[in-house]
Amino acid sequence: MAHRLLPGRRSLLKGSLAVSAGLALPAFTRSGRPAAEWGVQTGDVTRDSALVWVRSDRPARMIVETSATESFRDVRRMRGPLIGPGTDFTGTTRLRGLPPGEQIHYRVLLADPDDPRRTSAPVAGAFRTVPDRRRDGVRFVWSGDLAGQGWGINPEFGGYRIFDAMARLDPDFFLFSGDTVYADGPIAASAELPDGSLWRNITTEEKSKVAETLAEFRGTFRYNLLDEHLRRFNARVPSIVQWDDHEVRNNWYPGQRIADTDTRYTEKSVDVLAARARRAFGEYFPMPTPRPGAREGRVHRVVRQGPLLDVFVLDMRTYRNANSPGDQTVDPQGILGREQLDWLKRELARSRAVWKVIAADMPIGLVVPDTTEGRPHVEAVAQGDPGAPLGRELQIAELLRFIKHRRITGTVWLTADVHHTSAQHYQPARAAFGDFEPFWEFVSGPLNAGAFPATELDATFGPERVWVKAPTTANVSPAGGYQFFGEVDIDGGSGELTVRLREMDGTVLFRKTLQPGLVGQ
Repeated sequence: MAHRLLPGRRSLLKGSLAVSAGLALPAFTRSGRPAAEWGVQTGDVTRDSALVWVRSDRPARMIVETSATESFRDVRRMRGPLIGPGTDFTGTTRLRGLPPGEQIHYRVLLADPDDPRRTSAPVAGAFRTVPDRRRDGVRFVWSGDLAGQGWGINPEFGGYRIFDAMARLDPDFFLFSGDTVYADGPIAASAELPDGSLWRNITTEEKSKVAETLAEFRGTFRYNLLDEHLRRFNARVPSIVQWDDHEVRNNWYPGQRIADTDTRYTEKSVDVLAARARRAFGEYFPMPTPRPGAREGRVHRVVRQGPLLDVFVLDMRTYRNANSPGDQTVDPQGILGREQLDWLKRELARSRAVWKVIAADMPIGLVVPDTTEGRPHVEAVAQGDPGAPLGRELQIAELLRFIKHRRITGTVWLTADVHHTSAQHYQPARAAFGDFEPFWEFVSGPLNAGAFPATELDATFGPERVWVKAPTTANVSPAGGYQFFGEVDIDGGSGELTVRLREMDGTVLFRKTLQPGLVGQ
């Protein structure tokens, strides 16, 4: 594949490995200067802009310096926000006017607000801006589900070492497909494994219970940054982040009330919890701020990656209706809401990219049940009835019909959520609803969480599980394997898109190459 490897990239990565290996955990020692011991991140990188994130240990002015070289010989300096307790000492600066298709080296400094001469040690990273040229190609990785089911950072296991395997592929970005944290999943000091040995977690006070307060949600997001592999990855691989349920609570939906019998929670309004979680989510990831007039805290967006790729980031939480048996014959709200569905149709029709990746935080044809309220409800889209679309399937049918009749080419669905990896091909000849063109859905994850058996398929849209790897028992720990990520490689010459489903160490388990310019395949 014709993929750019720009000068200085590899040496920077090797250097960051060496530096980070000696970091261990953040020390949080208070000296006379601010410190940025939680690392740096970049997000939503475009052809000429990027978001840069940092967290300070005290009030500070964020300063970002960029250069075309890792020696920072010629530096462009940008003055960022004054960060303090209102954002839990996190800050994000948008870099503008960057050259397209170039390696950008950056470093973040934190300046004492009362004495700008007193600055932190610089924390460096690098990223590539999106190219204008098709021939440069695109490569990215995706996965989800981090620190779930009580499986946290275990130094004896090597921590979140899957991030090193993803970094070795030198991706342009990482699509973080939801369940970025488990706010409803406390982390205990240890858990017993099937062989009688112990899984030993790093623990924090905030992760000792379910998150309810804003401070506890912030601590949940901060927990993952204790891992050196993740901090190292964040410094060199930009992210495109979406959320799902565990950022708030398992299987949540707007308007939900937590049962009095669930004594883990004193706050019973899920809307209150979701607002606090969304604030912490926006503080701890480099997320774009809403445009004037846009809904506050909006997650769904298009991130354009040049002539080869547009990424359509969905939010299958904020706009959904209540979980139910999913047997409605009319369901205008569905899982996306009318506002988001209309936005998605409009943006898909406008897109001129060769490939249009629909980043869904939940799968389409896999049945994901919800029994949290003691009733057999549907958590995702499919409800197990193989007949004509019902419930949330009606909205997906409308979208698939639109893609077919507008002759929209190159759509591919990527998701996580179900804690195994698989490839599904959807074919109208097999389906109860046939007014759509064939398409592929690829599933990956978890990153560091319990693995679960493969779920049942719903025949409404004619899915065939072409390949799957999943355990036969529930909640297999990371020590038992079954930790996965996916890779997408788009060739700049032919335009072919190749998906590789990979294990934790990077081993390729499954590969599929798709041809460009087709409505369905």
